[in-house]
Amino acid sequence: MVAFASGCSSSYSGGASLGSASSESTGAVPAAPGSRVAIAASRPVDAYVLLGGRIKSCWFNADAPLLPNHVYRANFSADGSKVQITIHEKEALGRPGLSSYAINFRDEGNYTVVSTENRKMPPDLAAKMQFDIARWNRGETNCSRAMPQAAASTKLRQ
Repeated sequence: MVAFASGCSSSYSGGASLGSASSESTGAVPAAPGSRVAIAASRPVDAYVLLGGRIKSCWFNADAPLLPNHVYRANFSADGSKVQITIHEKEALGRPGLSSYAINFRDEGNYTVVSTENRKMPPDLAAKMQFDIARWNRGETNCSRAMPQAAASTKLRQ
């Protein structure tokens, strides 16, 4: 059982992937500062391996990265009960600068809770990142360039 919370809510039941879809949607992604997802029967490190791999291959790939001006860092607790991915602005020589976005994985009973925090990412980009995390949680694996409705309509008005 996987539960997603942040303005919109969905319920999932998952297997080896981050989850499979059965969702209720409002059609728009709010520009919320973060969200929380619980993944059943998965250790934080296992959830990180699945989600972190998709993040690296989609947001930081060599051909068409979503975040070409950012760098990726991951930190693990010694016992593997906590993992944090931080996205930083890229500084000279590709070094990480200010933290712009965080994805936290932690044990909570029999679940791994994955929460996100937008620290400094532009709202439309943060909405796209949250959209991707939700898609991957449902079991999608592609690197779609599609923007969520709210972010796409904001771009059109500018």
